[in-house]
Amino acid sequence: MTTFSERLFQRVEPIWQSYLEHPFVKGIGDGTLDKDKFKHWLKQDYIYLIDYTRLFALGVAKAQDLETMGLFGTLVHETLHTEMQLHRNYAAQFCISEQALTETKPASTTTSYTSYMLDHAQRGGIEYVIAAVLTCTWSYNYIGRALNDIEGAAEHPFYGEWVQMYSSTEFTELTDQLIDMMNRVAEGKSEAELQALEDIVVRTSYFEYMFWEMAEKQEMWPVPKK
Repeated sequence: MTTFSERLFQRVEPIWQSYLEHPFVKGIGDGTLDKDKFKHWLKQDYIYLIDYTRLFALGVAKAQDLETMGLFGTLVHETLHTEMQLHRNYAAQFCISEQALTETKPASTTTSYTSYMLDHAQRGGIEYVIAAVLTCTWSYNYIGRALNDIEGAAEHPFYGEWVQMYSSTEFTELTDQLIDMMNRVAEGKSEAELQALEDIVVRTSYFEYMFWEMAEKQEMWPVPKK
């Protein structure tokens, strides 16, 4: 019998495959990505992660058992102290202070993406929170593991640490726990309820592509040209 996560993956795999073909992601994998583009991603992703942590905290608040509370509590801690520390380490190489990172103004894509997740996570129960956060964690692990298969990617003097983070055993285990939780909360749901959750995962997958595109083009807010 197909699990709900397997159903989700079948739906989003073509979208996620496009991430691996995107020039920004390919540039991380082969080490050719322009560092100014990476710096733009770095700053936008840092403030994205601040709101992403709020989503995990919302998961703690909506959880109905200690196991779920524990996982979301771990995700809060790991995001603040591990994933965001990776960003702070990279920022230091660009001479960007932690305060400057925190004060980054969000691009239109960043604002749209985080607003969508926060809005939908608050509409229903814990299943809406899980659906809202699932794509980011799962797709970054998907990308990290794919890039880790490229010879030399994990050893690259600049981008190797990025590949190591998102392909790591620890990050993979947290991803797997989220996937398992998605399967558990989906049990007994009606098709209409499952479709609502699937829609969130699909739309956040499109937002992820938009985020890579925003980083590649170093976009902020579109304005008419004079």
